[in-house]
Amino acid sequence: MSSAEKQSYDAIIAGGGLIGCAIALELARHDLRVAIFDSQQPGREASWASAGILSPAPENPGMISMVPIGKASLALYPDFIAQLEKLTGMATGYRAKGTIEAIFSSHAREELSTIVALHRGLGLQAEAISAKEAREMEPALSEEVAAAVLRPNEASVDNRLLSKALLAAAKLSGVEIHAGRAVQTIWRDGVICHGAIVGGQKIPARHTIIAAGCFSSQIAGVENLAPVRPAKGQMVSLRCDNTKIERVLWSERIYLVPRNDGRILAGATVEHVGYNKTVTAGGVRANLDAAIELAPVLATAHIEETWAGLRPDTPDHLPILGPTDIEGLLIATGHYRSGVLLAPITAKLVGEWIAGKTTSVDCDRFSPLRFAATKESAQASRV
Repeated sequence: MSSAEKQSYDAIIAGGGLIGCAIALELARHDLRVAIFDSQQPGREASWASAGILSPAPENPGMISMVPIGKASLALYPDFIAQLEKLTGMATGYRAKGTIEAIFSSHAREELSTIVALHRGLGLQAEAISAKEAREMEPALSEEVAAAVLRPNEASVDNRLLSKALLAAAKLSGVEIHAGRAVQTIWRDGVICHGAIVGGQKIPARHTIIAAGCFSSQIAGVENLAPVRPAKGQMVSLRCDNTKIERVLWSERIYLVPRNDGRILAGATVEHVGYNKTVTAGGVRANLDAAIELAPVLATAHIEETWAGLRPDTPDHLPILGPTDIEGLLIATGHYRSGVLLAPITAKLVGEWIAGKTTSVDCDRFSPLRFAATKESAQASRV
């Protein structure tokens, strides 16, 4: 019998990615007994595949409601990284150097004004700069860029290094890690969740937290509360010895993310093709074409690595965060393209919910109960 079957826990976390490990570390810091259960080695799914951009800027109007939580999480990042690196002695590749959003449009001036006004209206720092100024800051940018927006407060982090550091920190803080042991179902009795069932064994816990990314919906008993599906994203890692990019570069078609070791990540596609992580010629071509359009010198780069990951998408593309109508069950999944950014605030929020405190950010919009309400409304309209 394993240690997990001998004792109960204050909290069981289904999923050992960035979100799950960040939550585990937060709870362990408050002297809770915590265990993570993952279907494989933790941190090998979306957390491993990401680009690590830390930007609360909305990519489309539907994401505007995420700006406050994104801003709150970005503000936590410097201390989050400092504490993590101090505890583990491990680097995370954190780079607080900002983002340049390049505009190619023939209506660049109007587009520039709209983007800057939107960002400032949301309380985000954004500065209109000329194409010449943008190229002075980032010489790799294309001569075809018509104008640009500087977003100075944004950052990036090496998500793979961050995942390793978070896992190490969790272990150092007393969190039990159970690799290759997926949560199959929640252990429920009426409106109370008593823990989880793993490998046919009941594991008791006061709190059960579902943080298994796009696999959360495969856990029996939470399908209606966590209706996530995979959104595939293909990435390319480049190395170009005759250029250096300092900031995240962004266009309508691509983002380029520099790493401290000289690599430049280019991504990413969005494809709803189920749990398929195959790298395709079309996906690689789309990334390379857009990368070279944004920074033509990358035509001379060599390809170091290609991969695909599965983001956890939701019906409204917003995260699923908070307590449920089942006592002892919380959901922390569906972060879609913002999982790395939202890891610190998600951990903080789960800690606040478990402690019975008022949350530091209003999260009603992201409640797991919104899907049940939508379903009931749809059923009522058919009656």
